[in-house]
Amino acid sequence: MSSSATPTGRYRWRICGLLLAATTINYIDRQVLGVLAPELQKTFAWSEIQYGYIVTCFQAAYAIGLVSAGAVIDRLGTRLGYALAIAVWSLAAMSHALVGSVAGFAMARFALGLGEAGNFPAALKTVAEWFPRRERAFATGIFNSGSNIGAIVAPLTVPIIAITWGWQAAFLATGVLSAIWLVTWLATYRPPEQHPKLGAAELALIRSDPPEPTEKVPWSQLLRYRQTWAFLLGKFMTDPIWWFFLFWLPKYLHSEYGLSLLGLGAPLVAIYVLADIGSIAGGWAAGRFIKMGWTVNRARKTAMLICALCVVPIVFVSHVQNVWVAVLLIGLATAGHQGWSANIFTLPSDMFPRRTVASVVGIGGFGGAVGGMLIATFTGFLLETTGSYVPVFLMAATAYLLALGLIQLLAPKLEPAQM
Repeated sequence: MSSSATPTGRYRWRICGLLLAATTINYIDRQVLGVLAPELQKTFAWSEIQYGYIVTCFQAAYAIGLVSAGAVIDRLGTRLGYALAIAVWSLAAMSHALVGSVAGFAMARFALGLGEAGNFPAALKTVAEWFPRRERAFATGIFNSGSNIGAIVAPLTVPIIAITWGWQAAFLATGVLSAIWLVTWLATYRPPEQHPKLGAAELALIRSDPPEPTEKVPWSQLLRYRQTWAFLLGKFMTDPIWWFFLFWLPKYLHSEYGLSLLGLGAPLVAIYVLADIGSIAGGWAAGRFIKMGWTVNRARKTAMLICALCVVPIVFVSHVQNVWVAVLLIGLATAGHQGWSANIFTLPSDMFPRRTVASVVGIGGFGGAVGGMLIATFTGFLLETTGSYVPVFLMAATAYLLALGLIQLLAPKLEPAQM
């Protein structure tokens, strides 16, 4: 990890491990529907448009939740705020087992979106509290890799659970994991200054950045800053691509290559292993550039440019006949997205004081979720009318470069917002 971790202590990395576990559970919960989508669509005779609406309900709730979740977590603190979020999303995930209609799944997805909206604002606020600025991108990359671990675990386990015990059991299975995490979090987490297991040297490292004022700033005021809009628009343009991967990749591989429920496992695992590598590598690259003496601005944006270029080749995937060549192109794109995410998620802590980080992340996540709503509805109508994924892959190939251009326009030097 960090070369400075040995003499100063490593407890902050245990906290990062808890964030990794929570994010993994979060993505297992949301990925269950995507993995089971081909079978559920047959069982309940959903049209492509109806499936798009079910996904849109999740995105709508996620958008609503993100606007409020950041402010709630800033007010309650990360310990109680995170615990509340995981309790809500776990109950919502298990409620899928009780429904059997489009409306029922839509309501369950809406509740899941409200709860899951708390994960990233809480995790990023925790990183801002527990890590000095130079380590935040790497720590973010580590916990954000849980999104890929969850996406790997889901296709390996969900089909087996569904075939053995029924699809309802797949939605119930994550409840135990959530309960274990919740108990561990409440027993373990305290702010750094209050934590009995944190040494003085490590606390000094965590607080080595210049001191910041502590007065609260209402989240609505943050929209006055162009730095907020740089983050918001960057998320609006790129988050929808990741949502598309999560909810449509199993359907794409099933329809284009004839993969069965069990046959989806290996390709999806390969894709998300590559994404996991990209998540950690993207955060590591920015940190490495900073250690080489680059400015934070140059390091972040260079890493983001590299990641954006990794997504471009996905434009060719619709012309590929071999499933494993398609997996390689999609995996490169998911790696690029996750490396991009490790850096864009760090922008709020680069440009805003710690007390506002969760709120800024919530606002940006709202933009990403709104974009996800649009792409979910668009994809449903597109597939129902044309059956072609080509326009979506074209959007994916160009979205990151356009987003980086907007970020450069609005925050050319990643200068701190003058609060």
